[in-house]
Amino acid sequence: MIDRLAELEARYEEISRQLSTPEAASNQSMLADLGREMSRLAPLVTGLREWQVVLSELDQARAMTADADEEMRAMAREEMTRLAARASALEAGLRLQLVPRDPNDDRNVIVEVRAGTGGEEASLFAGDLYRMYARYAERRRWKVEVLVSSESEAGGFKEVIAEVRGDAAYSRLKFESGVHRVQRVPTTETQGRIHTSTATVSVLPEADDVEVQIDEKDLRVDVYRSSGPGGQSVNTTDSAVRITHLPSGLVVAIQDEKSQHKNRAKAMSVLRARLLEAEQDRQATERGEERRSQVGSGDRSEKIRTYNFPDDRVTDHRIGLTVHNLPGLLEGDLDRVIEPLLEADQARRLDELGDDASA
Repeated sequence: MIDRLAELEARYEEISRQLSTPEAASNQSMLADLGREMSRLAPLVTGLREWQVVLSELDQARAMTADADEEMRAMAREEMTRLAARASALEAGLRLQLVPRDPNDDRNVIVEVRAGTGGEEASLFAGDLYRMYARYAERRRWKVEVLVSSESEAGGFKEVIAEVRGDAAYSRLKFESGVHRVQRVPTTETQGRIHTSTATVSVLPEADDVEVQIDEKDLRVDVYRSSGPGGQSVNTTDSAVRITHLPSGLVVAIQDEKSQHKNRAKAMSVLRARLLEAEQDRQATERGEERRSQVGSGDRSEKIRTYNFPDDRVTDHRIGLTVHNLPGLLEGDLDRVIEPLLEADQARRLDELGDDASA
């Protein structure tokens, strides 16, 4: 740990020097990149230097325990206790900051929610989940834009895909990927029987053009007339766009906008996100690592959470967490579940860091 901290402190000093060079001053992109890296390292370097001061003071207090004066020795022992506790807390904080960050954490995301088993009740549940994420985003002052939506007759969603833009959106929503299960009495149920339905959620980090380069010759682009709710204002022209990525077979269709250009741009954004996810999964498999270091596999076939309406209970099966006030959760009070998932993931990463250090 000491060697790694020394490396990061040296990097911090190097960035400080680079920021004062004419080259950085004349290159806004370089200036921004260095500034972001320095901001990430600043808390760690501050903590490291405070830890070093406390350790030095601890050595001094330890030396004072050999003083001839009993009163001085007592004061030294008392000071040692205080300094040792402070040093331990600072060390724990430094270890936490050394935990490797998920490189996707600062990205915006593409959230895809689809109805699973359960017919119309599943589509209603998919709608509940989408609104939960939209309200959570509103609480965090993130922006949400629907890219694709397919409503069901009952008023839910067969499918809804949205872009969520905001500070560290992926870091907080990445644990939502998987199968969500609901247990409740549908409004159409006359005998009061509890039904079980599911919806699947996928959270993809948004990809930049530079990261995922798509050759136009690898695309088949079809245009057609939009249909569905509100279609009378958009179905008079061929504005809907379906893009097929020939090498991978991925297909994205967008028809929500009146403009063919806007629909194509949205489709390309979703396609890039899916291709980035596929490439990151491939790399993780090659390294034999857990997919994107999520709690659980994040696989969309894995049941991650159950929403039990009769018992007003939500259970996250990955960490054995149960919370109540289900209506509040669906209104966007999602941090009650997300924070424990973040802590569990952080604890796992810390354990791995300790194993690496002892290896």
